[in-house]
Amino acid sequence: MIKFIKKFRKDEEGAVTVDWVVLTAAVVGLGVAGVSTVSGGVDTLATSIKTGVSSKKVSNGD
Repeated sequence: MIKFIKKFRKDEEGAVTVDWVVLTAAVVGLGVAGVSTVSGGVDTLATSIKTGVSSKKVSNGD
């Protein structure tokens, strides 16, 4: 049993997995933060475009 514990302590294969999980979580967190930051501006811009387009008259080319 002592031999197993010493071997387990020296084994570093799982450390790479932990690094990738932390990096992936950071990337996802930054993505969510970016989307939440610009979502208000996008909604305002879409409303402005909708208002501008709906007030225009389209001719049929006659």
